Amino acid sequence: MVDDGSKREGQPPSSSPQAALPPLDFMDVVSPALQVGSLTGVSGLLFGAVSGVLRSTTPTLFAIASGLQWFTLGSTFWATRTLLLHELRAETGESARKISASAIAGGVSGGIGGLLRSRKNVLPGSLIFATFGALGQAAYNYADAREGRKVGDGGKEEGKGGWLNSRWSPVKALSDEEYERILEERLLRLDAEIALVDESIEAVKRGAADAKTAAVSAKVEIEGKK
Repeated sequence: MVDDGSKREGQPPSSSPQAALPPLDFMDVVSPALQVGSLTGVSGLLFGAVSGVLRSTTPTLFAIASGLQWFTLGSTFWATRTLLLHELRAETGESARKISASAIAGGVSGGIGGLLRSRKNVLPGSLIFATFGALGQAAYNYADAREGRKVGDGGKEEGKGGWLNSRWSPVKALSDEEYERILEERLLRLDAEIALVDESIEAVKRGAADAKTAAVSAKVEIEGKK
């Protein structure tokens, strides 16, 4: 028994990631969940308002119900996902851990959202949102890994704007030289427009002066005849 105790004392402490995890603060879960829930709730409110006008005789109540439902979906999904990401330590890798967390969180939030409508919607809602959560996380992981490989190849993508220069991006990152050239072109165009405006003003002034001279001449001629 003494020898066993000495062996246990000589063993290094457990290096399990789970044992080394700090406790998760309550606000670290609630605050982001409320922020995400607010965004999804506003989206649901707007969508419910449009749908309520088209489909319901009480569009205001329909919009409020839709906003509350989407707020519940967003907040519960993010809170559950945060807790699962803190607790899960899958040996298969970070990508699988995130996909599992998103799928489970989607199932939980979809079940709660379905329960708000009817009990028979709990299972379909859980399955649908679990699938959406897993597929969405998998797509995000793929895109993130793809961009990470581009940045890793000499850092060229990062210097040129990274993901902003991808074919999927609606905007493009500009270098200092490109931005300076665009500004110079706009300044030249503005100078040309100002020159045209000045010419128009001069033409108007000349026309007004000619008209005034003609009027004075006509008046002098009329007074001479008198």
